[in-house]
Amino acid sequence: MAPRKLRERAAIQPAPELYKLFEQYARLIEMRHFFSAFICILLMPFPAAAQSPGGTETQALSAMENYRRGRDLENLSRMNEANIHYNEAVRQCLEEVSANAATRATYTVLAWTLQRQKRYPEVISWGERGLKLFPDEYRIVEIMGEAFFYIDDYTRSLAYMQRYTNALPQGDRASVAYFFAGEIYRLTQKYRHADIAYTTALRLEPNLALWWYRLGSVREELGDKNPAIDAYQQVLRINPNHVDAKNRLAKLLSSEQ
Repeated sequence: MAPRKLRERAAIQPAPELYKLFEQYARLIEMRHFFSAFICILLMPFPAAAQSPGGTETQALSAMENYRRGRDLENLSRMNEANIHYNEAVRQCLEEVSANAATRATYTVLAWTLQRQKRYPEVISWGERGLKLFPDEYRIVEIMGEAFFYIDDYTRSLAYMQRYTNALPQGDRASVAYFFAGEIYRLTQKYRHADIAYTTALRLEPNLALWWYRLGSVREELGDKNPAIDAYQQVLRINPNHVDAKNRLAKLLSSEQ
């Protein structure tokens, strides 16, 4: 390139100081855009979690989560709040059924939730529908046994409890199934059968005072004093303030003197 052209190009190039000014200006523009974008993000409307009329989040939870939240609230004696979650769980399950998207979990959660709300005929109705589709869903089998118990249909209750324990003798609900069997035998005055059922339940779940108390009461009916004393002592080990167990134990001990 000719020397004249080189001199002309050099003449039109900005000085180094101008380069620095350009760079600083570019940084300011980038930072301004960044902060503008950041402010926009902060001001964006985020969707609020769906809430029930009582202010409790429900729709953001799955049906199982709503059931469990309701159960926890029920255990705290907050039944009004619990029913908000129970109702939402039922709605979600029925929506899945209507959309032909129901799974075994759908029918299980639906039956469990209706049971918590003491809607026993509906538990049985939906449980039967669920078992037609999923005959090996033993969670439904067990809860149907409970529902039949609470409507005083002891024959069918016992049949479902036995169906559960025959299939899953160590299952999660086996202890409960044996306890309900014990209740049925006690109420129908089959005390020896009740003793066996309660004892089996307690082998699986040994720290429930009520169950030991029931066992003590049927042993009393059978005239088995020492085993009854043992059962009542177990009640008081778990709950030293259990008045009925104290009274029955004192009566049995005084009768031996």
